[in-house]
Amino acid sequence: MTFQEGMSAMELDSPSNYDGLAYSMVIAGHFHERDTYSTVRPEGMSDWLITYTLGGEGYFDADGCKRHVKTGDVTLLKPGTPHRYGTPEGKNWHFVWAHFTGGFMDASLLPHEALTIRHIEQQALRDRVYHVFRRILSDSREQGAYWHELCLGALREVLMLLAKQETSEFDPRVEETLYLLAQRMQETVRVEDLARSVGLSPSRLAHLFKENTGESIVEAFNRMRIKQAALLLAHTNRNANEAAHDVGFHNYNHFTRQFRKYTGLTPSEFSQSVRSKEKPRPN
Repeated sequence: MTFQEGMSAMELDSPSNYDGLAYSMVIAGHFHERDTYSTVRPEGMSDWLITYTLGGEGYFDADGCKRHVKTGDVTLLKPGTPHRYGTPEGKNWHFVWAHFTGGFMDASLLPHEALTIRHIEQQALRDRVYHVFRRILSDSREQGAYWHELCLGALREVLMLLAKQETSEFDPRVEETLYLLAQRMQETVRVEDLARSVGLSPSRLAHLFKENTGESIVEAFNRMRIKQAALLLAHTNRNANEAAHDVGFHNYNHFTRQFRKYTGLTPSEFSQSVRSKEKPRPN
């Protein structure tokens, strides 16, 4: 299911069903509101509010500043912050949201500002955050076993993804390329296809990627594959041929050359090294 298809597939909620208080638990919703929608809380809230804009436009008026949010924006509103938010005149706002108590989260993942807005450029990351919110909505509605813990784990994932994006030294399009490479490890990857996915020309992507990572796309892809192959050899019962196939190498000699290039050992030498470390020492 694509991002746009999923957006229309999620069941909408009515704003009248919610009072804006989470009562020490996660409450989530999915709204698509016209410009008559507005929520005002002069005293703020006792919990955090996170929103993710799927389409259209919304606004937040908090801490003496009015800011607009658009597709791909994640907003965090701190407890105790007087605020107003809603849909601007002549607009529609399509978004998902959740209330949660900060005490359930790692303090390092929560911002210090009263109102924080993070824009997600990467389409792959947008899709991932969207699917996380789908899980939150599903679990909070079903309220089956461990539903609250599942919701908190999903919210923590969103916060960690935002923190990862903030600390990354790479251009968002390079980040998305790395993500696509990881997703397509067993496939034959063409730079032209990657460039089309991230909205750049092949030559521009190749230059930007090398500038950011110090490697070509092919070098980074092979390094990624060899790292995964080394993990399989060290921690599973896969042999070298099987590991090579698992990470997308169909020519074993090529796999061996790349393995030696990045680890300094052949696959068999690497496996022997791992086994020798596992042997128990004599008393």
